[in-house]
Amino acid sequence: MQAKKSLLTKLALPLLGGAFFLALAIWQPLTGVAAKPEETYKQLETFANVLHLVQENYVEEVKIEEIMDGAIRGMLATLDPHSSFMKPEDYKELQVETKGSFTGIGIEITIRDGVLTVVSPIEGTPAFQKGLKAGDKILRINGESTKDISLIEAVKRLRGPKGSEVTVSIHREGWVEMKDIAIIRDVIPIHSVKSRLLEPGYAYIRISNFQAKTTRDFKSALSELAKEGKIQGLVLDLRNNPGGLLDQAVQMADVFLDKGVIVSTKGRLKDQNMLFEAEKNGESHAFPIVVLVNEGSASASEIVAGALQDHKRALILGVQTFGKGSVQTIIPMNDGAGLRLTTARYYTPSGKSIQAKGIEPDVVVRNPEIVSEANGTPTAKRPVIREKDLKHHIPNGQETIEQKEPAKGTEKPGKIEERQEESAPTAIPEEDAEDRQLQTALMLLKGLKVFGGLKQ
Repeated sequence: MQAKKSLLTKLALPLLGGAFFLALAIWQPLTGVAAKPEETYKQLETFANVLHLVQENYVEEVKIEEIMDGAIRGMLATLDPHSSFMKPEDYKELQVETKGSFTGIGIEITIRDGVLTVVSPIEGTPAFQKGLKAGDKILRINGESTKDISLIEAVKRLRGPKGSEVTVSIHREGWVEMKDIAIIRDVIPIHSVKSRLLEPGYAYIRISNFQAKTTRDFKSALSELAKEGKIQGLVLDLRNNPGGLLDQAVQMADVFLDKGVIVSTKGRLKDQNMLFEAEKNGESHAFPIVVLVNEGSASASEIVAGALQDHKRALILGVQTFGKGSVQTIIPMNDGAGLRLTTARYYTPSGKSIQAKGIEPDVVVRNPEIVSEANGTPTAKRPVIREKDLKHHIPNGQETIEQKEPAKGTEKPGKIEERQEESAPTAIPEEDAEDRQLQTALMLLKGLKVFGGLKQ
């Protein structure tokens, strides 16, 4: 793989102890574009006046550090859901998180309409086993309200020593009252690759997130499956994969691409424009691929799906993805704090921005409701959360152009509707018979073997 900018880049930095931030993050210094001084000074004067009035007249004595911290957080909160300020201890924790394993309950979270909301439980974790679902609203953590809580603070509350207990107060659509769910924290598994044969010759590999060793483990799994017989088709399952490391997403796509752009980023500044390209790696994988995606597939998952789709190397099957297509730069501050600032959008090889839009599948398939083992009844429908549902999300950036002059050849039959209440549940069922998306993927692979159609 080649990148025209040599930067340490990371996508959707994984907070495995309790959450994933669905964001593309780049570790680098920033040189900004100066604002008009007179406008800035005028607003700073107003801010200083308000600060003075609060200090002199508020009913209780205030701590200047807390006020300034709140002001900074409030300023960033008006920008978009992914820009944030990290205190020194939070920033240090973020740096450590990318290097090891962590203990927590295992959920991906976001702030939706001011409420801490579950995006998806991570498979095999305590939260998953306790039945937490996408769309659940976390109203309290250990009895403390989550109103106006930041994502970083929520992660800190949810994480803790292995074996310790945390109680989350959940409200779910259809419930009359919220329920307290006690969860025992555990080490969140960092193995992101699971593989097996669906049938002789047809491989299935699931990637739950993009970790530092994901591509290596993926290649190893592929080799092991090939020992059982020639692979005639592959199902690559990226459903509910919230992201991971950018370099791993690029390397994953590069496994199946010999040339061309994998992903690019564009921002206001020249230094924020990057291009990642595939290169010949000496490996030959001539079999067809079907990639499974859903509304929980975000960031790195969308990079892989978008690259394979645009290069016509794979069919994308499922429902419209999350739509996380913005770039966050991590900026160290002098006092040890850190600033996560949205600085660019990323684009698929064809130049499409998927910010607040997502990847549209080539084949739209929704899974049926999954029958509960406890009572034999279907699980309740849940609201689907995507980037476009988050308050202050940045726009796609191509709406005006597409409205005036749609790109030729971009329209596909079976275009995804905006309303997705009946899309697939978050939990991927273990029984293949109940997984309509997986069954359809296998059927397509068998058909492709007979009729061809994918670039090889």
